[in-house]
Amino acid sequence: MRLETAQMQVLTEQQRVDWVMLSLLGVLATLGLVMVFSASIAQAERVLNDATYYGRLQMIYLGIAFVAAFIVWRMPLDILEKYGPALLCLGFLLLLLVLLPFIGKSVNGSRRWIQLGVSFQPSEFFKVAIIVYLAGYFVRKGEQIKSDVAVFLVPLALAAIAAVLLLMEPDFGATVVVCAIVVVMMFVAGCRWWHFFLTMAVVLPLGLIAILASPYRKTRLLSFVNPWDDPFATDFQLTQSLIAVGRGSFDGVGLGNSVQKMAYLPEAHTDFVFAVYAEELGFIGVTFLVALLAMIVARCFKIARDADRANLIFGSHIATGVGFWFGFQAFINIGANMGVLPTKGITLPLFSYGGSSLLAVGIACGLVMRVAKEVAIQNEADFARSVTDRVEASSKVAVANV
Repeated sequence: MRLETAQMQVLTEQQRVDWVMLSLLGVLATLGLVMVFSASIAQAERVLNDATYYGRLQMIYLGIAFVAAFIVWRMPLDILEKYGPALLCLGFLLLLLVLLPFIGKSVNGSRRWIQLGVSFQPSEFFKVAIIVYLAGYFVRKGEQIKSDVAVFLVPLALAAIAAVLLLMEPDFGATVVVCAIVVVMMFVAGCRWWHFFLTMAVVLPLGLIAILASPYRKTRLLSFVNPWDDPFATDFQLTQSLIAVGRGSFDGVGLGNSVQKMAYLPEAHTDFVFAVYAEELGFIGVTFLVALLAMIVARCFKIARDADRANLIFGSHIATGVGFWFGFQAFINIGANMGVLPTKGITLPLFSYGGSSLLAVGIACGLVMRVAKEVAIQNEADFARSVTDRVEASSKVAVANV
């Protein structure tokens, strides 16, 4: 009996790690690392005279992201729920600091990085902060979100403030992702349909005004409609990306053999690494990558469902928010690379080069893994409780029969 109990305990400890999710994330990160090495060789050699510079940095960033994910995985969700408001305040503070000239770093006309010894992008970490805060907010408010207008408006007000700060950088892509995360998490929390219709009736015109008010955003929005009308100026990046995707054909030109990464395609190892990947590995490789991303998103939603069934509502909202963020951002990046969406400076999660993106996504993945762990712990406790109840019931029946 003791041996069976010990074996059950060992098995339960193993099940506390979601090995399926960990394997999927590991494959994606490894594949992304290979492609960063491949896509960045030309630029690193030309600018830095070191062909593997960006690839080595990506390895370091991945290591840091793994450590951060492990720390978060070890952290109880109760602590995160308790300090969610403080985390959100810190996120807003960073969005404010990046706008200050002596703190924020301007690159290509956008002030999106904070330079304090090392550069990092606050908008990436704000996505984690807003997910953690909203998860706790929906737990605290519960059913009120369905009937109380004031409770319904709080997340929208937070999204509006964040949108204003992000547009001042400007970072329209991050604005879209943050607002979409808020709306989807509100919908999953149980908000009324008519609330969303009213919200969209206000938000969509404001978003259109924000786009049309800026000639830069207007040009970026309309350029993807016909990228070949000005292929050497405003549409240059997209046309080079389309050429790369087209050259990939069915099975690609071979790993490392991309031509477009040789100073033709700008941002080949960051925003447009997917185009290089499509050129080198073709339709087969693209199908594998899209399937891998879809499985990761599906796994996040499965963990969210399991958490909801285990009455871990905070964890369920966390997994839902992270899963949507992961899938939506991947959809935007791939769509922009293939010319079906406007070009945006949004990375492909765990795939594109970038320390801030990797660290933020690593933390988010650690959160989802922690949710899966707490679901396993809760299921273990429920199973032990049911066994104890059955033993006590059997003991009472035996005593009564005696």
